Amino acid sequence: MSKKFDVVVLGDTNPDLILTSRDIVPEFGQVEKWIDDAELTIGGSACIFAAGAAKLGLKTAYIGKVGDDDFGRFMRDQLSAKGIDVSGLVIDPSIKTGLGISLSTGNDRAILTYGGSIPLLNYQDIDFDIIAAGRHLHSGSFYLLDSLRPEMAQVYQRAKALGLSTSIDTNYDPKEVWEQNQIMGVLAHTDIFLPNTTELEKISGKTDLESAKKFFTGSSDLLLAVKNGDAGALAFQRDQHYAAESIQVSPVDTTGAGDSFDAGFIFGYLSGFSIEKSLRIGCVCGALSTQGLGGTAAQASQSDLKKYGVL
Repeated sequence: MSKKFDVVVLGDTNPDLILTSRDIVPEFGQVEKWIDDAELTIGGSACIFAAGAAKLGLKTAYIGKVGDDDFGRFMRDQLSAKGIDVSGLVIDPSIKTGLGISLSTGNDRAILTYGGSIPLLNYQDIDFDIIAAGRHLHSGSFYLLDSLRPEMAQVYQRAKALGLSTSIDTNYDPKEVWEQNQIMGVLAHTDIFLPNTTELEKISGKTDLESAKKFFTGSSDLLLAVKNGDAGALAFQRDQHYAAESIQVSPVDTTGAGDSFDAGFIFGYLSGFSIEKSLRIGCVCGALSTQGLGGTAAQASQSDLKKYGVL
């Protein structure tokens, strides 16, 4: 049966202020230094994923929470401009929209985050009619969603009951607690888990990749797609192993590269491509996204994928 949306995205909603410099290190003591560039862009793992999915042609809806302020309006307008349905974006005048500040040196970044609305998204904010209209549910920044996190497993259970496939990228835990029980409850209703190698090992509590992947895939059909930076990506399901290489680029800004990988991989998955091909698409999408400032400026289109011979 045809659905209104290919993918419904749930998670953190905030702009990013991207500051770029090749060699500047901030100093306290009121030391002022020049940087090379600054840009206010779409931020938040889930939003960057949504923008990447829409750029690849997936019909995309977004569920999140912002304040009734300039940053909230910026996010609503920017997502809408990319063709994303934002009818599930809750606007709460009693709160302030979150903000990420990133100092990027090209190959690395330092990040400061003001939570604001991000941890305040809760179960009651979610419009399940929108989820029911989708083929697939994806969420990002699990460890930032303090109010929703205890009930995220219920969200995923309902999505599966509604017939959706599901994926999640937890992203990094800024508190470095890596609470395991809650995410394992979610993964029980998840088809695709999309961590990077650090997140995989931190969440599992294992110190090597082999033990970590067995922790997640040993007794379930979970598809584990692991981002490994410029070395490419790996995937595991039961006793099956897959790998894909990335493409060589000179990064301008790595903000959101993992989220763009996720969007490419889910595009491949929903298109019915093999795991190997979906991994390769994810790698190309992640690499190309680093060619612009912020997470969405250089995201890949289907034309880009054809140019690199992966579509």
